[in-house]
Amino acid sequence: MMKILVTGGAGFLGSHLCERLLEEGHEVICLDNFFTGSKNNVRHLLNHDHFELIRHDIITPIDIESDRIYNLACPASPIHYQFNPVRTIQANVLGVTHMLELAKRTKARILQASTSEVYGDPTVHPQTEDYWGNVNPVGPRSCYDEGKRVAETLMIDYNKQFHVDIRIARIFNTYGPRMALNDGRVVSNFILQALQENAITIYGDGKQTRSFCYVSDLIEGLMLLMESERFVGPVNMGNPNELTVLDLANRVIEKTGSRTNIVHKPLPQDDPVMRQPDITRAKAELGWSPIVSLDAGLSKTIPYFQEKVSSSL
Repeated sequence: MMKILVTGGAGFLGSHLCERLLEEGHEVICLDNFFTGSKNNVRHLLNHDHFELIRHDIITPIDIESDRIYNLACPASPIHYQFNPVRTIQANVLGVTHMLELAKRTKARILQASTSEVYGDPTVHPQTEDYWGNVNPVGPRSCYDEGKRVAETLMIDYNKQFHVDIRIARIFNTYGPRMALNDGRVVSNFILQALQENAITIYGDGKQTRSFCYVSDLIEGLMLLMESERFVGPVNMGNPNELTVLDLANRVIEKTGSRTNIVHKPLPQDDPVMRQPDITRAKAELGWSPIVSLDAGLSKTIPYFQEKVSSSL
């Protein structure tokens, strides 16, 4: 048994990670400020003997003994991270620094949840880890994009200067149960709009591409990376099966049995046109690749949204 700290542990990804770590027999300390996370996501874990929930924002230092630190604390959808952009970049600079200082003191291994957004609106396709990206440093997404890039720099420099044991995962679009209904990302947007028989909103012509990874695959990848003894990353984690946003919308309509239609609106500034991970490194170093198909993943996700929509009526 290890003592494992998960920041952002009541969020979408964090709650699934806490659940898996408990199943593996570990003691889990879940830290969350509940800006985008929810106690409902971990309510079923509250009575577990090896689970502890602490309300805390990593922008403020905290002193906790642990063997592993998964740093997932940061809003991940544009609606949420643009709501308070200063707070977002503080989470990625001050917050990551505080977690690295904690790892340095306790000699814990720390994994940083980075993002495909470090590639910006890529000019290389698919994206490999040695691509430096195409990011607008003063655009509406920069608080998140540049924040995560700085977070990676801090991780690397703490490793070089202080020998902190680090891991870096670049997470691509992930979906599944416990996504926030109001997070504004395409999977949750499309499912919610289809279930409510509202027009599905596509920004741009819908020909822009994304690659969607089911949450259980992503969690498996994060855990493999954390326990890899020689590989620190950065490593892409996502599903390389690329499809257009329009294709996703049509699949959601079909799977929900909705009678809705599709409307188009202007593409937001700096919104990536292409997004597909090259996971060659993850396969070679970790033996990891996703196994849940998009159809199977949507079939697991839609009932969660149906329940949430029904309970809100």
